[in-house]
Amino acid sequence: MPDSLARRVTMSEIAEAAGVSVPTVSKVIHRRSDVASATRERVERILIERGYRTPGSPLALRKRHSGLSGLVNIVVHQLDSSYVLEIIRGVQQALFEAHMQLVLTVPNDRDGVAPEWLINNSVDGTILVLVDQNTQILQELQRYNHPFVVVDRLGELGPDTPSVGATNWAGGRAATHYLLTLGHRRIGAICGPANLPCTVDRLAGYRTALEEGNIAFDPSLVYYGNFSATSGYELVQQLLALPELPTAIFAGNDELAAGAYHALHEHGVAVAQQMSVIGFDDTLLAPRLTPPLTTVRQPLFEMGRVATTMLLRLISGEPLDSIRVELPTTLVKRSSCTPLA
Repeated sequence: MPDSLARRVTMSEIAEAAGVSVPTVSKVIHRRSDVASATRERVERILIERGYRTPGSPLALRKRHSGLSGLVNIVVHQLDSSYVLEIIRGVQQALFEAHMQLVLTVPNDRDGVAPEWLINNSVDGTILVLVDQNTQILQELQRYNHPFVVVDRLGELGPDTPSVGATNWAGGRAATHYLLTLGHRRIGAICGPANLPCTVDRLAGYRTALEEGNIAFDPSLVYYGNFSATSGYELVQQLLALPELPTAIFAGNDELAAGAYHALHEHGVAVAQQMSVIGFDDTLLAPRLTPPLTTVRQPLFEMGRVATTMLLRLISGEPLDSIRVELPTTLVKRSSCTPLA
């Protein structure tokens, strides 16, 4: 039933069809215990048949009458990252409001194998963090017509693959523009893997801001690694070996920025006073660095929450408003960037 029709159904109509009072319908919707089981069963069935949308619990009634397990799986490839944990928190919050539970899967390798519980339909849907179209588990989900949503893809996805991400290009542009407003003209960039969409988009934003500031792009200032503090440390060592040093560094994520801090400290270069550093993500790490890191906030919690909302609609058989959702990034100013002396 279309949303426009579902919203017209009232509790009065449900009460009349079920032969009960409106307060009884309200008690059933809000999961009150003081309703006879037979009455509850009848009211719930009519709520489903009439397409009544219960706020805050889109599947709470349907799962008890359609064989759904009430379980949603999230597949991540590491748990030692506040980036991943923030996404999980958003998923958990949305599932809590929907009266559903979370199953966590951490495959042994990047592709993983579709586990037995998936084939046996013991979970109602799956959220995948950091995958691409060629990932084996994604192919298995598509093969079994299993509802799923991808969060922050690693590679290209098919046109019918539901996914949630952030405005990486706008974030890269905002970070670089901010450094330019502080007077910096020679800005190094330490990035994640060159082939990842988020790296490509963030660096494209960096280049756009330079062009808008009439500054020529200098490829000698751009270094690629992975999104780890170790990589950030190694990449900044290379930046510091240049004949002419940059005055600011744009890091592809907060972990890279943390590694940059370490390398700068070893070389006696003071963050902020002698080298401005800006990160990306705004994880729990950012405000805990010394000095606290200026960074681009990627709404990780909201990304997990929105992905879950999309997945619950797919599980319910409802169409999505959009296959691809990008949430806005915002610049969070702290103490790691200062005007160029």
